[in-house]
Amino acid sequence: MQNLNSSLNAEKSSTFDSTSGFIVGQRVHFAGDHRRIGTVKYVGPVEGYSGTWIGVDWDNADGKHDGSINGIRYFEAESEKSGSFVRPQNLSFGVSLLDGLELRYRGSSTKEEEEMYVLSASNRRVSIELVGKEKLEDKLSRFEELTVASLSYLGVSYLGPTCQIRSVMPNLKELDLTGNLLSDWKDIGNICEELPTLRALNLTNNKMASVMTGLPLLKNIRILVLNNTGIQWAEVEILKLSLPMIEELHLMCNKISAITPKYTSAVQGFSSLKLLNMEDNCISDWVEIVKLFLLESLEQLHLNKNSLTRICYPDEDMLCDLLSNCESTEKSIKPFNNLRCLLLGGNKIEDLASVDSLNSFPKLTDVRLSENPIVDPGRGCIPRFVLIARLAKVEILNGSEVSARERKDSEIRYVRSLLSKLHHNPEEIKHQHPRFAELKVYHKIEDERSSMGVSGPQKMGTGLLSITLKCVGASIGEKPPLTKKLPTTTTVGKLKNLCESFFKLKGIKQKMYFHEERSPLPMLLEDEMASLMDLGIGNDSVILIDEES
Repeated sequence: MQNLNSSLNAEKSSTFDSTSGFIVGQRVHFAGDHRRIGTVKYVGPVEGYSGTWIGVDWDNADGKHDGSINGIRYFEAESEKSGSFVRPQNLSFGVSLLDGLELRYRGSSTKEEEEMYVLSASNRRVSIELVGKEKLEDKLSRFEELTVASLSYLGVSYLGPTCQIRSVMPNLKELDLTGNLLSDWKDIGNICEELPTLRALNLTNNKMASVMTGLPLLKNIRILVLNNTGIQWAEVEILKLSLPMIEELHLMCNKISAITPKYTSAVQGFSSLKLLNMEDNCISDWVEIVKLFLLESLEQLHLNKNSLTRICYPDEDMLCDLLSNCESTEKSIKPFNNLRCLLLGGNKIEDLASVDSLNSFPKLTDVRLSENPIVDPGRGCIPRFVLIARLAKVEILNGSEVSARERKDSEIRYVRSLLSKLHHNPEEIKHQHPRFAELKVYHKIEDERSSMGVSGPQKMGTGLLSITLKCVGASIGEKPPLTKKLPTTTTVGKLKNLCESFFKLKGIKQKMYFHEERSPLPMLLEDEMASLMDLGIGNDSVILIDEES
């Protein structure tokens, strides 16, 4: 009964304490540590201890408990060790925007901050002198000349005197408020109204409230960064009404799992939006992404580090379902008509049909597929040359430019790797490799059977390849590379036997890798029955000889 009464008393005291000045829901940081930030979850007494305590749920989970102590629950923390009780004098509820500006650009810096240095190869500090440092500091201290201001991790929690901000920073265009104590959207609206020239605003690591009332029209904002702010798509739908000219919207690390338009099945509005960054969220169903297909200005879509297992270009049935309750929309619209960059790294894509579907996006030229099962070296990955050959329009793959030379070499190599399989099951080749026939004709590559006895760069059925063999195994020792002319029909098993003779490797169990210049990792050659032609290995290639560990 005592614990129950204590819990009830804790509840009654948990909202506000006039002596401490803290209220539940308030954002605070630990005194003297602007980066240790949390949310007040309880204000009041703690049984067995004197005075008033503040129950804080820390963002970095650097606490001691889950909001309960000695069997009494005072608040619910996010995790088992993110909560703690702190005396009021050990917490700060922050400073105003103008105070933050003074701290950053006119405040006294420490000796360490004044010292400019770089790290040497041995990780030692090497002091340097910044030419023009005093002139730069003088310019930064004149706020009226500032066009860019960074006030990250200064404990900014409110606007301050609104009448002063406009006159103090009349020319500010970019403002970084990362890691502060802001949470009320009204404060954000007031900041933007008081800074009429502001174009870019970064609110990363500010836990924003889900309630968005009284937000003014922010017609000048072009770039808004809301990474790790707790925002969900329902709030984005409200926010878009205040952002008629937004061009870049960053929503990373918000645990977004669904895109939920308010009145329709597909997202509408955002007429100027060119870049949408939703990396590091929890989206697993591609149907959620298809809901963005009406964003006609969208050029870049960043979806790295989600949980997508497949992708596809929306078909007519899917579009009809999504357009059924969308007003004033042409039925003949081309989905993702202006999308040129799609980043899909770090997802769970493992099928070639998903890769092939990227050809249907009208203007897509920049694709990232790294860190997906389909390109995982440990799971028999699809090598870079195959991806290039299958993706007809891609000019940048995984951040690396695809040159005209690389595309030609990749496509020829891809076709050759399939030639030996063509006569076994031509229908299967046609179904699983949609571009094979097109590329074979385009590059004038003849079938393996028709190339018997014919010389020339495109007729490699019985030709020779120049292959450089390099030993990289630790116990093999230093051996000079060898370049040999080998038939395209040479199998991996046969090549291992040859290398045993070439490099005197008797008793060493070999592992072979095909090293491609543009690929981050060499490709393991596991199938000993596969020929050089089967593997798509072309002229002047490099094969690495390692040893089994």
